[in-house]
Amino acid sequence: MTHPFYAIHSHGLIRVAAATPRASVGDTRANADATIALAREADARGVDLVVFPELNLTSYAIDDLHLQTAQQRATLAAIATVVAASATLRSVLLVGAALVRNGRLYNCALAIARGTILGVVPKTFLPNYREFYEKRWFASGAGLTGLTIAFGGKDVPFGTDLIFAARDLPGFVFHAEICEDYWAPTPPSTAGALAGALICCNLSASNIVIGKARERAMLAAAQSARAVCAYVYSAAGPGESTTEVAWDGQGLIHELGEQIAESKRFATEPELVVADVDCERITQERLRFGTFNDAATFAGTPETRFRRIAFDHTPVLADGGLERAIRRFPFVPNDPARRDDDCYEAFNIQVEALSKRLVAAHAETIVIGVSGGLDSTHALIVAAKAMDRLGRPRSAILGFTMPGFATGEGTKANAWALMRALGISAEEIDIRPAARRMLEDIGHPFSDGDPVYDITFENVQAGLRTDYLFRLANQRRGIVLGTGDLSEMALGWCTYGVGDQMSHYAVNSGVPKTLIQFLIRWCIRTDQYDAATDAILATILAQEISPELVPAGADGALQSTESMIGPYALNDFFAHYVIRHGLAPSKIAFLAWHAWRDADIGAWPQDLPADARIAYDLPTIRHWLEKFLVRFFATSQFKRSAMPNGPKVSAGGALSPRGDWRAPSDGIATAWIEELRSSVP
Repeated sequence: MTHPFYAIHSHGLIRVAAATPRASVGDTRANADATIALAREADARGVDLVVFPELNLTSYAIDDLHLQTAQQRATLAAIATVVAASATLRSVLLVGAALVRNGRLYNCALAIARGTILGVVPKTFLPNYREFYEKRWFASGAGLTGLTIAFGGKDVPFGTDLIFAARDLPGFVFHAEICEDYWAPTPPSTAGALAGALICCNLSASNIVIGKARERAMLAAAQSARAVCAYVYSAAGPGESTTEVAWDGQGLIHELGEQIAESKRFATEPELVVADVDCERITQERLRFGTFNDAATFAGTPETRFRRIAFDHTPVLADGGLERAIRRFPFVPNDPARRDDDCYEAFNIQVEALSKRLVAAHAETIVIGVSGGLDSTHALIVAAKAMDRLGRPRSAILGFTMPGFATGEGTKANAWALMRALGISAEEIDIRPAARRMLEDIGHPFSDGDPVYDITFENVQAGLRTDYLFRLANQRRGIVLGTGDLSEMALGWCTYGVGDQMSHYAVNSGVPKTLIQFLIRWCIRTDQYDAATDAILATILAQEISPELVPAGADGALQSTESMIGPYALNDFFAHYVIRHGLAPSKIAFLAWHAWRDADIGAWPQDLPADARIAYDLPTIRHWLEKFLVRFFATSQFKRSAMPNGPKVSAGGALSPRGDWRAPSDGIATAWIEELRSSVP
């Protein structure tokens, strides 16, 4: 596939690698050969940037041999060999070597691209404690800025003030630091990131002791989160001297605090761990995170002090696959332990939020419409737990099932069964007589027997239900508990004002539909309620999502929400990347295509039913994404602008106009639709 859409570089992704070559004890020729072999492998895999270990050309654990002229000359020869070999490679290489300059020996990172040394960065922090003795051999690069070093008759930029940027590939901007630098309280990569680097790299030797691998991962995660960047870490592996220490060859790639790739440790063969880092996502995060810009200002605006070393990368806009796992359900982790942790937090956020609102409102009761559907079910079980936490009887929850013209016997039975199982107060109000009267009063064709099931027909029912609930709350000293979720607010899939858009407290408004399904499964799995409640919860999970506002057709088929607005799995995917990251529609389509195109590839959340593990092709994704963009940007903001209070639950974002999302109610979707249509085949 040759369309630019299929190329990672069209979407702000940069392919990086942490390389673990077979090391030696000072054999620079062998080190050069090992480096070139992995560089060629990286080139074949379309890698843009390869990070090698600290002193990988010189060797790290050779002690006083660093101070031998023969060793220093051999290092220069090894560098020249690698530079020559790089001329035909598209990958930029970050290699480690010890270099003499002005009567001092420096532990350095060299950036090499297409036969040229772009610049040399000396190590700032030299460990000289426990098993480390680096100050015996090396000088610190601290304060060395604006300098050069001679190579092959040319002056090459030298100093700790370098970042490297591709002229022809936006986002490909990187910084290098070395091993101990990121153990320091003030890592040089912090300044590099504040100066504009999106990818921070660490060439490390780092011998292994028990627990150190966890420490490295913690530091890489923390630095990528704090400096709002991608972080590529490569530690020396087998082959280095084990006279006093040992090596494990840990390679790590993190992005914004999340680990996206890791090497096999203690591998017997050379290794290249590869991942595509999302520089557009990083840039968008910096735009949102004002503290990042403040930190740059307080640090004296590092971009005015750093030298930006430009180079031509000549990217190829072709399909090279995607070296990155994309979660199909961005609000739901695939890992069972993380999934359960997230469900525990989400559920208790809702329970705590509702408990506080009940106390603050001096409400004696909770009034809730119980349809037997997914959202009202979840809101009801949250309410039950809130009452338990407050030490109040569940009978103070007043549940009302309100059948309309299309209410199924199955869902109504589920509503009754759930209310009884939870021990709440339960009543039924048939809204059909009032709805017929209203339709008659306004002259709707349905009142004359015509089967006209338009938006007015639907909203008369939705509005009456809400009207009843508010009047019941007035009468019985309670608050109306909203049941609508984040997905519905994103799509505007709710009746405005006197309808399900309104309530006294919208406890589900920060929870997307896909997460609600997993929350209910978590409640069952962790015995939050009794067996009778669990049984009815499982039944409700298994039914199709339907508003049940339009009578079944001649074929008996019920009104299907997802057939009208698209699969919630896709809509929640779209919403996550629009709300949280502000990505371009074509980028969202690209990520969705890689996530959903093949049901047999990639991880699924463990307790997702087998019949939900399906695939979507690109035309389907594009179709529903365009529908989503119209609904989100052009037609639904006025509903969000007037949405009631409710707790933010997910870091993926919320839509409250008082919180995460502020937008004009009269906005248009033109820019998003045009970008999608022009960029997606």
